[in-house]
Amino acid sequence: MPIKTIIMGAAGRDFHNFNTFFRGNKDYEVVAFTATQIPDIEGRLYPKELAGDLYPKGIPIHAEEELVDLIKKHGAEQVIFAYSDVPHEYVMHKASMVNAAGADFRLLGTKHTQVKANKPVVSVCAVRTGSGKSQTTRRVSLILREMGYKVAAIRHPMPYGNLIRQEVQRFADYDDLVEHDCTIEEREEYEPHIDNGVIVYAGVDYEKIIRQAEQEVDIVLWDGGNNDFSFYVPDLQIVVADPHRPGHETKYYPGETNVRMADVFVINKVDTADPDSVIAVRESLRQLNPKAIQIEAASPLFVDNPEAIRGKRVLIVEDGPTLTHGEMAYGAGYVAARRFGAAEIVDPRPFAVKSIAATYAKYPKTGPILPAMGYGERQTKELEETINKSDVDLVIIGTPIDLARVIKINKPSQRVTCYEQSPLPRISRIFADFLGQFA
Repeated sequence: MPIKTIIMGAAGRDFHNFNTFFRGNKDYEVVAFTATQIPDIEGRLYPKELAGDLYPKGIPIHAEEELVDLIKKHGAEQVIFAYSDVPHEYVMHKASMVNAAGADFRLLGTKHTQVKANKPVVSVCAVRTGSGKSQTTRRVSLILREMGYKVAAIRHPMPYGNLIRQEVQRFADYDDLVEHDCTIEEREEYEPHIDNGVIVYAGVDYEKIIRQAEQEVDIVLWDGGNNDFSFYVPDLQIVVADPHRPGHETKYYPGETNVRMADVFVINKVDTADPDSVIAVRESLRQLNPKAIQIEAASPLFVDNPEAIRGKRVLIVEDGPTLTHGEMAYGAGYVAARRFGAAEIVDPRPFAVKSIAATYAKYPKTGPILPAMGYGERQTKELEETINKSDVDLVIIGTPIDLARVIKINKPSQRVTCYEQSPLPRISRIFADFLGQFA
């Protein structure tokens, strides 16, 4: 009899693990997915069109809170943990819960889940959400283009809508974002690449995605999400570390996996981090992976009109995932507010409505900064309502995209942007050596 299996996920790694290992595998029967972190995804199906011939009715997706009951209901023999950026202790609490319910607990590694590409793959992953991976990825794409290569970025999945329509997605301009009903989270990752002239792929079936992408580019750039490891076999692995959170490189799953596999470390934000923390991260990375090259990078802030911030009561809006499961207490917007003389940073929690208030309840460490949550039209509207209800003089937007283009803000705003700055000659040499093996 096939082994009855439940996959714990968050609409990303879980679907990929199913597609690469379980789909078409008669030794296993996946009886359910469970979902966390992503609102409104439970109660849906992983559709039969994507699940394959063994699943003519599709596979139900339930809230993770139902996990123990699902194990008992289906007689599940094993549970696959398939989401990222969580403490090691959290993983073992889940393992203990699953084992107590009678099932085995399993983590799939690279052998069974990484797809081999027909073109060179550079992966950019991270120790934690909010380390500056996205800006590093964009810098890498520009360097490779300046070297004469055509590059496509394949982004870690964020399929929160119609999974069949999202099986393979290609984004070359803003019209594509509209066509695919992209959320704020998706736009934050895709728009900066498009602005740089880089095609972006994403979706659900990453075997099909890579086969389409490699038809039009010389090099594939894996743009990892959270601190997950690459869905593709990488030829060069770049991992970004954050000295604002020293010690996290050994305490989070699967960030430590990335650390141990890295070829190159980029220690980001050294211009705003405590020097002792930078040294601590360098030493920690060296102990875990002494062969990897280490590069330090700065993330300078830019504001359109810094004087507009001085003396103002401000609301700060930062990247949602960085503040929530990334556990960062602040981001670029907060640093800019302090640096340019804001009179007061106003706590948005009294003004938070519905799903935004629920986000604060679920992530109480978020504090007096507003996470730009936008997993769908309803939550985007509630983010807009929260901002517009806030009693402030100015909104500081520290998100990767200009929120004022996506929602209607009824107050003056200033946008904060960051650009990764690292030693270009050294990086160029690394890429030249790397690409030499494919000449």
